[in-house]
Amino acid sequence: MVAFPLVDLVKETGLSPTAAKNQLLRLGNWVVKITRKHQFYLIVSPEHQTMGAPPANWWLNDYFKWLGHPYYLALQSAAEAYGSEPQALQVTQVMTDASRREIIVGRLCIRFFLKNTIQQTPTQQMANAYAPLLVSTPEATAVDLVRYASRIGGIERAAETIVPLVPLMKAPELKQALDAENEPALGQRLGYILESAGHAKLARIVEDWLPAHPLWTPLVPAQVDRETTPTVPRWHLIKNAKLLI
Repeated sequence: MVAFPLVDLVKETGLSPTAAKNQLLRLGNWVVKITRKHQFYLIVSPEHQTMGAPPANWWLNDYFKWLGHPYYLALQSAAEAYGSEPQALQVTQVMTDASRREIIVGRLCIRFFLKNTIQQTPTQQMANAYAPLLVSTPEATAVDLVRYASRIGGIERAAETIVPLVPLMKAPELKQALDAENEPALGQRLGYILESAGHAKLARIVEDWLPAHPLWTPLVPAQVDRETTPTVPRWHLIKNAKLLI
């Protein structure tokens, strides 16, 4: 066990909440509370003292189970879990169903992203994880990377993260991920990324999923002039950004 709520400690020890908190304070850096509001604590073993907390992947599932909210490891953190993140991350990115301030404990930073349709997103348990950990499937991760591109460094950053995920992606699961979002604009952008990276088969899956005549959509969400901006007819995309993949 590396994490526990105060209420469990009170129940197990018979101490009052105040007495339990005082006992925890006496432990110093060996136990830390992750937020002021939530009485949820982490046990910091000797090998994690320099980080100031155990790895987020070890306790996120317990934390969200206690909160009673859905979650999954998402975006670049999910890609990194699958071995395909091109650059080392300084934060852990987590999708959930409510706005939350980022958690900073020790040298860890957990950043939350809001998704109202989180229950529909395909997820799976991370293989060989230290503790139970839900992560978006490779296909759902790719769709999320497109959706949240503006918050993770732009469409080029999203594209370079998606490309190494492609060997893990399968046609039925890609269609399932697109169905879960049901937003043609995301499919148009993802299809263009896959085609640009030379993955014709998956690009065709996306194309077949799209409506026959999707609306013209900018590659990067913005007000654009279709008359003066290059377009990509296959995807009904207004090419207001470049992809170097």
